[in-house]
Amino acid sequence: MSYGVLQTRRFARQYKKLHDNIAADVDTAVETVAENPTVGDRKKGDLANLLVYKFHSQGQLYLLGYTIDDEVRLVYLEAIGSHENFYRDLKR
Repeated sequence: MSYGVLQTRRFARQYKKLHDNIAADVDTAVETVAENPTVGDRKKGDLANLLVYKFHSQGQLYLLGYTIDDEVRLVYLEAIGSHENFYRDLKR
C-alpha cells in the first residue's frame, strides 16, 4: 500500500517553474517514492531527517528531497531541482 503525498510550498514553487517534459519525469519519481518511501538516501548532519531520491531527466541529474511520517503514512515533498546548490538551498 502506498503512502499519501503532500507538497510543501517550496516544492510547489519549484515544480511550477519546470518544463512539461521534466515535470512528467518528476511525477514518475513521486509515484516511485509514494510506493516505496525508503528508496531514497538518508542524509546526515543538518539534513538528517531528509531523504533524497535521484533520477535523470533530459540527460541531467535531478534530486527529489522528501520526509516521511510513518504514523499517518504521508510523504512530504520538500524540494526538487538539479544537484547544483540543492543542499545549500535546503538549509535555508
